[in-house]
Amino acid sequence: MDLLEYQGKQLFSKHGVPVPDGRHAATVSEAVEAAEELGYPVVIKAQVQIGGRGKAGGIKLASDRAEAEQHAQAILGMDIRGFTVHEVWVEKASEIDEEYYAAIVFDRSAKQPMAMLSRMGGMDVEAVAETDPEAMRMLHVDPLLGFQEFHGRRLAFEAGIAADVIRPVGAMLGQLYDVFVAEDATLVEVNPLLITNAREVVALDAKVTIDDNALYRHADVAALRDASGEDPQERMAKERGLTYVKLDGNVGILGNGAGLVMSTLDVVAQAGGRPANFLDAGGGSKAEAITSAVEVIISDEKVSAVLFNIFGGITRCDEVARGLIEAFRSIEPDVPFVVRLDGTNDVEGRALLAEANLPNVHTEATMLGAAEKVVELAR
Repeated sequence: MDLLEYQGKQLFSKHGVPVPDGRHAATVSEAVEAAEELGYPVVIKAQVQIGGRGKAGGIKLASDRAEAEQHAQAILGMDIRGFTVHEVWVEKASEIDEEYYAAIVFDRSAKQPMAMLSRMGGMDVEAVAETDPEAMRMLHVDPLLGFQEFHGRRLAFEAGIAADVIRPVGAMLGQLYDVFVAEDATLVEVNPLLITNAREVVALDAKVTIDDNALYRHADVAALRDASGEDPQERMAKERGLTYVKLDGNVGILGNGAGLVMSTLDVVAQAGGRPANFLDAGGGSKAEAITSAVEVIISDEKVSAVLFNIFGGITRCDEVARGLIEAFRSIEPDVPFVVRLDGTNDVEGRALLAEANLPNVHTEATMLGAAEKVVELAR
């Protein structure tokens, strides 16, 4: 779950991370009221879950009431790389002396948290890291040991930041690590990490991603979820308890078991197709779950054919067939389906499909044959 900037900053404040004073606003009048309360100059920031807000005109400095109103009107409703701005964060303007980059991220390959620090923060930090890899310093943290003071000092020294802020920047990294652990985050990023004219260290931005699997432990964070910013198919699947990831192809995929679904994606790609999604209906899938899965898959307008690849173990192939029959009766899909059933009750499942004689449903005996057929139909 990705948090908006202001939500991340509220989380930072909860854990003692210094952030500029700010107010949330969803209307122009609220934004102007917040600016008046904070005192000028203020910065009005678009709140969307995407980077590049500054370049898109979503971050503006206001020196008086007229400018605050003008910028709020321009930013609210703005489209930033496909995301519509529905709310802004009005923040007291900060005096900027230096800008760094800091993050704590979960490194899945190392199976450990990783702290990152660069003396080059601000816009285009990705390009900086690519052109000058030495500018981004990284250090893995043993989760049993935790983040220690010497970790912060080492990173700050290696990053080449100003000597007088090595200790406070190191301490800030420790605070960010505390947020990372306490809130079950997979990413805590500050860009820029600000050094003020008074040489204070402040988080001028906040990008926080919380592990969805841990949200049951954080009811306050879960309540912040903004469903409007989620992909409609992924939101629908989540509501129905399905494991679904949207991809950019046109071949809908359903399987039972993550390994089988991943193999199916590979075989479809091998056959020259482009999968539109990953959907794992899970072991023991019942007819109702299959019906729900069909609705989710075909709600994606890009899907031009669907592949069902079911290996019956706990899952019974006749239940899958009943689910598909029920789906065709209730929602009447207008795209072709290719079905491969193998394993528990596969004979019965194929018999049910043959008896139902569903329009535009094709059966295949092998996974490769099914993949080749669905790719042909998708074209």
